Amino acid sequence: MKLLDNKIFSFNGTGGFVTSFVLITACFALWGFANNVTSPMVGAFSKIFRMSTFDATMVPVVFNLGYFCMAFPAALFIQRYSFKWGVLTGLILYAIGALLFLPAKAIGVFPPFLLAYFILTCGLSFLETSCNPYIYCMGSEKTGIQRLNAAQAFNALGSVGGMLVAMAVHSNMSPLDTVARHQLPLQQFEIIKDHDLEVLIQPYIFIAAVVVLIIVLIWLSHMPHIETADSNKGLIATIKELLQRKNYREGVMAEFCYIGAQVGCWAFIIQYGTRIFIAEGMTEQAAEVLSQKYNIIAMVFFACSRFICTWLMRWFDASRMLSVMAIIGISAIFGVVFFTDRSGLYCLVTVSICLSLMFPTIYGLALQGIGENVKIAGAGLIMAILGGSFFPPIQAAIIQSGVTMLGLPSTNLSFFIPLLCLAMVAWYGHRAYVRRAILKEEG
Repeated sequence: MKLLDNKIFSFNGTGGFVTSFVLITACFALWGFANNVTSPMVGAFSKIFRMSTFDATMVPVVFNLGYFCMAFPAALFIQRYSFKWGVLTGLILYAIGALLFLPAKAIGVFPPFLLAYFILTCGLSFLETSCNPYIYCMGSEKTGIQRLNAAQAFNALGSVGGMLVAMAVHSNMSPLDTVARHQLPLQQFEIIKDHDLEVLIQPYIFIAAVVVLIIVLIWLSHMPHIETADSNKGLIATIKELLQRKNYREGVMAEFCYIGAQVGCWAFIIQYGTRIFIAEGMTEQAAEVLSQKYNIIAMVFFACSRFICTWLMRWFDASRMLSVMAIIGISAIFGVVFFTDRSGLYCLVTVSICLSLMFPTIYGLALQGIGENVKIAGAGLIMAILGGSFFPPIQAAIIQSGVTMLGLPSTNLSFFIPLLCLAMVAWYGHRAYVRRAILKEEG
């Protein structure tokens, strides 16, 4: 990638830049919606198909596996063609995956839904591999992290929308609880299942229509073109060069752990809150709906915090903010583990405030100084989203085990997994701060 006047590309006219920035930022909102309408579906699928929580975690596992599998192919694709074509390809796969919920519902078994999620997230992988470095490259490298946080703030707004829709799904499903569903005769169970699947697929059909509209708008728009000076080193040589950079290597590890913490906190807040509210005397469905409301509150705080953190980065070092927020998040998770009433739920909401700046900040820190390898480097960071497939099943297994310790239920104990993940993020933030300080002294 050719660097000109401390910028990674130039564009023709402010209007072209503004239009492009708005359209690409809309894509951030689209994948935020997809991620957060899906995370709460672990509980929904568990009830609809009478599965265990562990089996239902195949939803986030497959969801994040799509990111992993498609990241490098996406990077090679945009390296050969352009960021615009990468975005369009991602949107097309997104729409196809969402529309596959229709035949999956008609078939009426769980695996076709997993296939639909996989194709959808292959599209999201294309989108994130294209959009994140595209935004990062829209100007000076010095303000790249701040620019990424600004765009990612709209990802959080899409996430709020996804959670609101997920809450509506839970509210409109049959009120029968898990135990009652297991006791139903097969014919009655099939009637309830068909009704609930009809409710579940509606948001995916709606978002497919929105994605098609965005495809048309981006197709018709003139997007800024990156002035490339990509090397002919080849993929393997580029990867070896990237892995020799401690800052990048540790950044991928930190992103892997961050995604594990994020998915764990958001996917299992329903189970965490449901246990508390049932103990207070609520029915299972009422407890799940109220838990989802807390999840939405957490996401609203997440979105607001991302805007605030982007503003604060004008004065504070991004790496220092990353480590401080991770430490605050770790403290809040201790409350999640050791409180067994609503206080723990309040702490879990607080964790979302701390998560807000982490993904774009880790991403931006890891890309600093990468230069012409930015496309492949971006793909490696998107592959780190596999952390969302690795850690949640471990957390689900702890919940499913029913193990207790010091009187703490297994749901609480499972949050030691996100705690360990945030410890890695705090460590990376500190390491990045030290490296940046050394570079300033040498410069």
